[in-house]
Amino acid sequence: MPKNIQIDLFEHVAGAYTQPVSEKLTNEELYRIVAGRAGICPEILNAKSPIGNDGKERSTVKRSIRWAQQSLRKIGIIEKVDGERAVWQLTKEGKSKLRKIRDNIAVIGFSTNLGVAIWSNCKTVFDNINEPIFAVISSPPYPLKIPRAYGNPPLEEYLDFICYTLEPIVKNLVSGGNIVLSLGDVYEDHSPAKSTYIEELIITLRKKLGLSLMNKIIWESNKPPGPIAWASKKRMQLNEAYEYCLWFCNEPINCIANNQRILEPHTEKHQKLINAGGEKRESVNGDGAYRLHHGSYGNITAGRIPRNIFHISNVCQSQRQYKARARELGLTPHGAAMPLSLAQKLVKFLTESENLIADPFAGSMTTPLASELEGRRWIATDNIFDYVRGGAERFRNFEGFELNINT
Repeated sequence: MPKNIQIDLFEHVAGAYTQPVSEKLTNEELYRIVAGRAGICPEILNAKSPIGNDGKERSTVKRSIRWAQQSLRKIGIIEKVDGERAVWQLTKEGKSKLRKIRDNIAVIGFSTNLGVAIWSNCKTVFDNINEPIFAVISSPPYPLKIPRAYGNPPLEEYLDFICYTLEPIVKNLVSGGNIVLSLGDVYEDHSPAKSTYIEELIITLRKKLGLSLMNKIIWESNKPPGPIAWASKKRMQLNEAYEYCLWFCNEPINCIANNQRILEPHTEKHQKLINAGGEKRESVNGDGAYRLHHGSYGNITAGRIPRNIFHISNVCQSQRQYKARARELGLTPHGAAMPLSLAQKLVKFLTESENLIADPFAGSMTTPLASELEGRRWIATDNIFDYVRGGAERFRNFEGFELNINT
């Protein structure tokens, strides 16, 4: 059997034990599932050749599957089922380990005609991609003191973590390509003072990856009150109301963003002004800094240019549906998902039709979904099985949908 098939089989064997509800398999069931996952036809699976000193004919593929099976046993992922012959199941430790894929392994989770979601560490995937990327829209894990279920790097390692992640993507970013990172403030340990990690990150991305800060877009939402300890108990702080969408570009003068793609309706007052032919007065304000001329604001335009504060609720019907479906499948839904309307607005603003958008921390697959809805191509990664598999449910009605992993 070719060497590359042997290498790939380990992950297919590991993944096979996550597919049945019982999380246990006979060897014959294992052979069938691995063959299906790896694209091995029955003829190759069952083909026999002389093996060992006795020269007895055996299937080399099935033998390699058993080798991978025994490797999983040695590292505590699977164990034999007591009282049953040739039946193996996940150990308690294996059930949690297999949910996060190993580094240097990549498994296609699902795909559509426009994009592909890969169950993998993002660096593993983007290190091996050479296609032009037009935008990155992502919400990396925050450097929280108490990590969420998906984990996060500690504050002192965070800058290196983000640079390490983005470096292989930046090398494929087209001239004028954009990167948006959705991030929020965190507080210093045992202190009401905010960390300066966001400011440090902006400087670090400029120095290390040559990314220029285009804007700090404020995403104002109906966040729950907090920080509880410093705002509600000790009364030293104010409740948080926003997060940042930090927007970077590799070559600002060639930036491909276009605000005409996200124009907003004119206010009623402005529309009346347009209908009247603009201002009828002349004035000078602010020591000459602001001048109002006859006819100002009278031009007929398609809409109003958005300000850099987005008022978007974090209550999202699409996210509620995703979480409910994930739980129906016995999966853990992502706990900090971006609202679909925010992702769609960024997708439209930063890219044109059929541009390729990347999300290295795809989570519930919101950026890919926004890309799909707006006719953009996309590639997404996440190393948590539950997120990739749960997010796949949001794409079932799109052209070319194909699911490659299952619960």
